[in-house]
Amino acid sequence: MEKEQSTKTEEKTNNKTEASENSKNDPKEKEIEVTPEDKIKELEDKLIRTFAEMENQRRRFEKEKDDAFEYGGFSFARESLNLIDNFDRAKQSLENDEKIKDTDALKKTLNHLDIIKKDLISILKKNNIEEILSVDKKLDPNLHQAMMEIEDDNKEPGTIVQEIQKGFKMKNRLLRPALVAVSKKTEKNQEKSEEKAKK
Repeated sequence: MEKEQSTKTEEKTNNKTEASENSKNDPKEKEIEVTPEDKIKELEDKLIRTFAEMENQRRRFEKEKDDAFEYGGFSFARESLNLIDNFDRAKQSLENDEKIKDTDALKKTLNHLDIIKKDLISILKKNNIEEILSVDKKLDPNLHQAMMEIEDDNKEPGTIVQEIQKGFKMKNRLLRPALVAVSKKTEKNQEKSEEKAKK
């Protein structure tokens, strides 16, 4: 009995394999196969996409190369800004020193520091590095960083009244934001304007 069952299962498997082989040779199945024209169109489409991808990559590399050439000294420029800050600090320190105040040596030293600083700023300008003008301008979060608010009724709120640290940009890129203090209304005037707004 077991032999009969095993032979029946073998026959069924053989019938299935024959059916699948016959379906391969069936003309209806061939209609689903891709024609040479369709294959050519598919390959042409792949070729066009590959060329477009290569062109996009070439443009991206070209832009990266141009940016590297144009902004290659970006980190060097940012670090060199510390020199300008140190010149300003040295000058302020010498001016505040009571021992040498109002001496000819101090005047000569300050004069030399000013000349060196002007030369340094001139070199930076030649390399498209410019100082961001801040005082009496409206606060621009793209160029300025507000560090504190100072009460001042003479200026419109949000106007820069003091520059704590100079900001610089290289062409259209920000090297360092200017650290600034902005004006705000005095407490009394602010309360009055709030009361007017409520009425």
